[in-house]
Amino acid sequence: MRTSDFDYDLPEQLIAQQPLADRSASRLLQVSCETDAFSERVFADLPQLLRSDDLLVMNNSRVLPARLWASKTTGARVELLLERLLDAQTMLCQARSNRKLQTGTELVLDGQQCLQVEGREDSFYRIRSSAQPLLDLLHGHGHMPLPPYIKRAADQADIERYQTVYARAPGSVAAPTAGLHFDQALLQQLDGAGIERVEVTLHVGAGTFQPLRSESILQHQMHAECYQISATAAAAINAAKQDGRRIIAVGTTSLRTLESAADEAGRVQAGSAESRLFIYPGYRFRVIDGLITNFHLPRSTLMMLVAALAGRERIMAAYEYAISRQFRFFSYGDAMLIT
Repeated sequence: MRTSDFDYDLPEQLIAQQPLADRSASRLLQVSCETDAFSERVFADLPQLLRSDDLLVMNNSRVLPARLWASKTTGARVELLLERLLDAQTMLCQARSNRKLQTGTELVLDGQQCLQVEGREDSFYRIRSSAQPLLDLLHGHGHMPLPPYIKRAADQADIERYQTVYARAPGSVAAPTAGLHFDQALLQQLDGAGIERVEVTLHVGAGTFQPLRSESILQHQMHAECYQISATAAAAINAAKQDGRRIIAVGTTSLRTLESAADEAGRVQAGSAESRLFIYPGYRFRVIDGLITNFHLPRSTLMMLVAALAGRERIMAAYEYAISRQFRFFSYGDAMLIT
């Protein structure tokens, strides 16, 4: 299987540069794997499209202001993008600089030497804060890390809008974007319809935007991402599975969390761990029965994931349909419901 099997041509004007004013007003493409049919709805219709005994699994990770602009003591500018926090004082980062950063390099923020390069781990730099805890430093100096296909600087509105309304656990550097379409009114409607919701946590790393560099997808290595499932959430998921109810993942991050934590029988284990799970066609899903997701970049691991769920031909046809109907793509774009 080749990376080019998951390519498609997208007109640039369909890449959403701004979110809609109303989260749940996004369009929703419904993809049925039973009928091969596509239907167009709006996201606010979701309670009518789900069954009353469905279980939605949502990722409650909160996006950090993970982009920092610092400088070397020489004055050379350095852009840092957090990959993940290792502890209260240490992080893994991508770095953009005029030269590779050397171990021991001091980095300056607002005139203070407060960061030091400790070395490399894979393609990331290990950087330590010598002063305040990193969460405080990021909230004091960081900027929201909008994806590279959004061709503008993050503004004040993005602080709230590039975040789900149920985000609680700080740690992501990219939003679990399928959840951006939910507002409080829609969550209340789901509750009123008897549709159960549970939350899990997977902290999305900057590696989510890394392209596949090989034509053979089997040569791709996923970056590790940390996840956590509470005992309460695991019990609810396992009970739904045992009762034969559908489990619908809200976003690919929720899906990967569930599939990473499941045993061969599809029983989810509570706890914390790392996931490097790479899902592509041929994968046997053990937990989920459906997925709410945004439209993904061509040639990406996320395209391969949705193709594994719905079938490559069906997904490529759905994307062709969405393009022809002028759906909005990527993080601030429209959504799909695959069942």
